[in-house]
Amino acid sequence: MENSTVVTEFILAGITDDPQLQIPLFLVFTLIYLLTLVGNLGVITLILLDSRLHTPMYVFLSHLSLMDFGYSTAITPKVMAGFLVGDKAISYNACATQLFCFVGFLVVETFLLASMAYDRHAAVCKPLHYSNIMTARVCAWMVMGCYAFGFLEASMHTWNTFSLPFCRSNVVDHFFCDVTPVLALSCSDNSNRSEMVFFILAGFNIISSVLIILISYLFIFVTILRVRSSEGHQKAFSTCASHLTAVSIFYGTGAFMYFQPGSRHSMSTDKLASVFCAMVIPMLNPLICSLRNKEVKRALKKAVGKAKSSLKFKF
Repeated sequence: MENSTVVTEFILAGITDDPQLQIPLFLVFTLIYLLTLVGNLGVITLILLDSRLHTPMYVFLSHLSLMDFGYSTAITPKVMAGFLVGDKAISYNACATQLFCFVGFLVVETFLLASMAYDRHAAVCKPLHYSNIMTARVCAWMVMGCYAFGFLEASMHTWNTFSLPFCRSNVVDHFFCDVTPVLALSCSDNSNRSEMVFFILAGFNIISSVLIILISYLFIFVTILRVRSSEGHQKAFSTCASHLTAVSIFYGTGAFMYFQPGSRHSMSTDKLASVFCAMVIPMLNPLICSLRNKEVKRALKKAVGKAKSSLKFKF
């Protein structure tokens, strides 16, 4: 039998060891996290408070904001602690929890974006039947399906990773517990099988959701071509532009992270893509999907107006 030690904690290598960058990066990531917090929780609050936003489009958007807030919170505070106090240790259970939360929230977001594409397809291609197609019941089932699939897959990845023995170094060559760098620490012969399972499931997520999005937008594009008025074109494009932008950024980053050729693959590029995926995208999504929307802007102005009037009344 091989000599092995039981791993009780991992050490996160972090983004950089340069001491001169620790405080500047802490300030940058703190600002990013605060903007993520305010943006996503603000969108959720606006949608909850304004009854005019209680439609499938905004239901999906509120859950998208919740996922952005969730997987950013699973990672960013630990990164900030590493920069501020140099605390790069993470317990075995905390590492497993972080991996579960990140994968779960990310997969749920993947299929929420696909669900939003189908919703846009129904709104543009079948506007007269939209209310019959996207009922509250259908919307609820779609959201529950996204959550069920996301957290089922997160459970599979977490079990698949942490059921393996770790008898090498306990230093994770990343700034959070992602599947691939944690699997690299396993001394089991099954680690290659576990990594293959991960890539198969990740590939299924991206391919299936992208297919739904592409087919939905193919029908949308055909419908737009049939519309003769420029006003109709503009309305259709404005309906879909923010979602298409969010989809392009999200899937582009995901594909870059997980589907690079082995010859070009490096942890430095992985870390850069992961920073963008786990921290920057959750900050940008409220701006892309919400603040470009007229109804959300109207709800925001209304909420700000109420807040100002209440403050004037008090003072």
